[in-house]
Amino acid sequence: MIESPGHASDVLDHLGPETRIIVPLANGEPTAVLDAIEDAVADDHAADGDRFTGLRVHQMHAIHDRPYIGAAFGDRMRHISYFLSHITRPHFRAGNVGLVPAHFSEVYEMMHHRSEDPLVVASASPPDRHGYFSLGVSADYVASFIGRARFFLEVTDAMPRTFGRNQIHSSQIAGWCQTDRPLLDIPPVAADDTDRRIAAFVAERIPDGATIQTGIGGIPNAIMESLRDHQNLGVHTELLSDGVVALIESGVVNGVRKRLNRTKTVGTFALGTKRLHDFLHENTAIELHAVRYVNDPRIIAQEKNFVSINATLSVDFLGQCASETIRGRYYSSSGGQNDFARGAMYSDGGQGFVVLHSTTSDGATKIVPQLSAGDVVTTPKNTVDKVVTEFGVAELRGATVRERTTRLIAIAHPDHRADLTAQANAMHYV
Repeated sequence: MIESPGHASDVLDHLGPETRIIVPLANGEPTAVLDAIEDAVADDHAADGDRFTGLRVHQMHAIHDRPYIGAAFGDRMRHISYFLSHITRPHFRAGNVGLVPAHFSEVYEMMHHRSEDPLVVASASPPDRHGYFSLGVSADYVASFIGRARFFLEVTDAMPRTFGRNQIHSSQIAGWCQTDRPLLDIPPVAADDTDRRIAAFVAERIPDGATIQTGIGGIPNAIMESLRDHQNLGVHTELLSDGVVALIESGVVNGVRKRLNRTKTVGTFALGTKRLHDFLHENTAIELHAVRYVNDPRIIAQEKNFVSINATLSVDFLGQCASETIRGRYYSSSGGQNDFARGAMYSDGGQGFVVLHSTTSDGATKIVPQLSAGDVVTTPKNTVDKVVTEFGVAELRGATVRERTTRLIAIAHPDHRADLTAQANAMHYV
């Protein structure tokens, strides 16, 4: 028998000084529950109390701005991020948010290491007749805490019931509440002509029957549109987006050639619009698994012809890809880029594509002799395979420094090639 839902404020019974709170990323965040926690901390702060002190909230990619993220309550409640978003980025630069650099596949282990007795607060779908809640659009790092941590759930009818490894039984939770909040819609980024030129170079190199991973943004969306004439593709990806829906509905993605989770589309979280959420609801062809499985390079490598597609911000002559910093300032974090690049490298017939526009919005080249001071290498030179701009594909795996430099200059914007060649000569790379 499933007990009736309580109130969001019931979560306060499970908090004490120094509690580590684990929150799923994006729409997995339980907004009413965190509202209740913030309200209580604010009252305690105003009264100079000591009930709520040293709280730490661990989360990747927050999409809701909150007072505590800006350190409104001082050290009583702080945010620890594992991937900066448009919400947390300015607060990190102001010194109010901690950032833990980490491969996405290893985030659960890092959170677990930093939290002796964590409380997981998460959004969920309503319980089914067997007493199981679904974590809906999330499995990410939170699914790995099932059976290993206390859970307090916020149920909303808007959350799709999904399958895979993100179910939790009513006997395994400390409490739950119910709200009528909607999920935030994240519309697809419209692809432009440059995105489509890059997509064409990638799509023509993807064989029928391949298993693919791609992210979110204009270029990934253009690539998925370019795959509509392919056959028997599989999907094993951290992010499920609206672009995947059309490929599944058209029959392009069916997973029949996959070695693992055959016939299933596998992801670890979903981010998109109501169309995506409706498609996911009670769809047994989709499975959400914990990120330490989905992003494990050793798992990815077991798929034949695995294709990894990731965006970067700049690439130097050696092929080092800086995907998380801009001019030495942190913009995001590592995410799963290196996880999938390494997995594709070890896959039989695998390919790893790193995609980017050749220039920034103000015309500066993104193919550079050396990365800017302070830039962080996300995909190292020894792992990078193919770099793609709107001017072509530079194949770097197994290439010499001279070959790498020459091939990268060839896909740089024509306006910058002469200067890049002069700098390559000065560095004795060509």
